[in-house]
Amino acid sequence: MAKQIKLAAQTRSGAGRTEVKKLRAEGKVPAVIYGANQPSINLQLGARDVVEVLKHSTGEQMLVELEINDGASVSNRLALIQEVQHHAVRSIVLHVDFHAVSADQKLHAHVTVETHGDAVGVKTYGGRLDVLLHSIEVECLPKDLPELITIDVSALNVGEAIHLRDLHLPEGVSYRGDGELTVLRIAGASTGEEPAAADRPSQPEVLREKKPAEDKK
Repeated sequence: MAKQIKLAAQTRSGAGRTEVKKLRAEGKVPAVIYGANQPSINLQLGARDVVEVLKHSTGEQMLVELEINDGASVSNRLALIQEVQHHAVRSIVLHVDFHAVSADQKLHAHVTVETHGDAVGVKTYGGRLDVLLHSIEVECLPKDLPELITIDVSALNVGEAIHLRDLHLPEGVSYRGDGELTVLRIAGASTGEEPAAADRPSQPEVLREKKPAEDKK
């Protein structure tokens, strides 16, 4: 199950370049939360808080509990970190997009694939481990979202592969996409072959709500 981390946020009214530049000068990061059939809300976060949260991220998407202060009250919203915009040169976060989710409704998220073990086909027969899908799109309740999908490759020999349908996912978690898609395989070292077209699937498209227009520069 993915770690659920709390993150303090405040609502903001300004969304133009001048306001955003001012926020960043004050050590704040502009953000927005949208989804779950609720109006989008412009937010501001502490830059240090954002960096600290991202240190805990092991996958593409991370579940957080936002504590949103609107000046009069504090409300909690469960959300996925959908996108993080970084500066092209400097190591700073420019903007964060959150996608709100409901605790009792299933979500779709991409979870990073991690392998462990030394494949017999690599260790003994000089093969090569090819990972074709570095993340898997899953469907589950927020409480069941895994941090990683770990695959033991120890028993794999040259020519063998693991497909989506072969994955042993945690209870309550299911994959999305064609079960025949190859996640990883052991290729022969001497052939120099490239994955066949059928084994080079494109990432499944994620249906996302349209982001509210906002200047993030």
